[in-house]
Amino acid sequence: MHLGENRQKTAAATRLSLLWNDVRTSLGGSEHNFTQGSIGRAVFLLAVPMVLELSMQSVFGIFDVFFVARLGADAVATVGLTESILTLVFSIATGVSMAATAMIARRIGEKNQAAAAVATVQAIYLGIILSIPMAVIGLVYTPEILGLMGATNEVVGIGSGYNQVMLGGNITIMLLFLINAAFRGAGEAVTAMRVLWLANLLNIVLDPLLIFGLGPFPEMGVTGAAVATNLARGAGILYQCIILVTSGSRIQIHREDLLPDLVVLRRLSRIAVGGVLQFLIATASWVALVRIIAIFGSSALAGYTIAIRVIVFAILPSWGMSNAAATLVGQNLGANQPERAERSVWMTAYSNMVFLGLVTVVFVVFAEPVIRLFTDDGNIIPFAVNCLRFISYGYVFYAFGMVMVQSFNGAGDTFTPTIINLFCYWLFQIPLAYLLAISVGLQANGVFIAIAVAESILAVISVIVFRQGRWKLMQI
Repeated sequence: MHLGENRQKTAAATRLSLLWNDVRTSLGGSEHNFTQGSIGRAVFLLAVPMVLELSMQSVFGIFDVFFVARLGADAVATVGLTESILTLVFSIATGVSMAATAMIARRIGEKNQAAAAVATVQAIYLGIILSIPMAVIGLVYTPEILGLMGATNEVVGIGSGYNQVMLGGNITIMLLFLINAAFRGAGEAVTAMRVLWLANLLNIVLDPLLIFGLGPFPEMGVTGAAVATNLARGAGILYQCIILVTSGSRIQIHREDLLPDLVVLRRLSRIAVGGVLQFLIATASWVALVRIIAIFGSSALAGYTIAIRVIVFAILPSWGMSNAAATLVGQNLGANQPERAERSVWMTAYSNMVFLGLVTVVFVVFAEPVIRLFTDDGNIIPFAVNCLRFISYGYVFYAFGMVMVQSFNGAGDTFTPTIINLFCYWLFQIPLAYLLAISVGLQANGVFIAIAVAESILAVISVIVFRQGRWKLMQI
């Protein structure tokens, strides 16, 4: 009896030791061939740093608001309005990043590191080209843009400088996204993670210095938050470039790689168009849902906002696994191993299902205690609790939908998810939300139910299309 117990304890200790070694390997940045060996270990090694990178994506905005809130409501309104305007920049950056990840993963899978370097340079050029018109518009038409967004004269006066710096410096968003996407495509997710940690740390330090004028720094108010953010992102880009030209990265850029390559640029642009549309369709649909929820008052809207933030934070590991699947699909297709690419997707999806299944149990059983961590307002809590529970009922489906969509993107097929998004969000989710909320009389709960149903249908459609296998034939 004791011998059996000792064996179990030894086996458990061995598993923990192996897990810890894999965590250290994933965060240590050691080179790994993701087209060979254990698929489960490959997913884990990629997903851990990707989750940590994703957690840093939202930190810029959080700390900006944290410090800017000391300047008053108008300053906070400036940040909120500008973030809404920057949605377009993020949409474009995300779309081009999808293209970069897919193409670079494919070249790395083919063992063609020189072509991966060329693709990285062309992605950077595309990002620069796209950022210029947005910068000009932001620098010249900031008061008009803020006015169109409903800003008061006070907000326009306080926030014009912030808006000009953020839009004028949108190239820092574009390049930070793009180059990190290149690292992820190459299987160097830990490098992308380190870049964002560095940029965020610098932003946290610079924000109070430039906003409040501490020490020798000028007091710039809300504009100081924009300057700090752009400087921090710029430092991250400088670090990325140093890695690309000097270190042992899989993507090594040499002088001859800097020439424009119109063929590669066109291919990237074609894939990027689908990625941008995909993101815009999804984002715009959420705006439409918010508009429906707003009909039922500020408590309903606040409850929805809190619940969605909890949900987004909780599913970060799922996004990390989905991004890992995209890299594995791209690299294994490049290595002419489509069956391994497919197995990678299914294994990732099942792992994601287990994780989100556990999250479902927590959110359904402990919805109210979780929400009470964020608010004690008795009017808001019921809406937030219902939102959290209703949306959680579809998590098992979401687990597959998220992975499938990113797998299409990793194969370079960004148009299939775009069409699926258009159908599931605009032709189904929004009409269903209106029908249930207004016509049936379920009010805000009708919107929450529509989200769960639409996301579940999206997952089912994505799985059906994925199983047809056309994504394996994509040439990029």
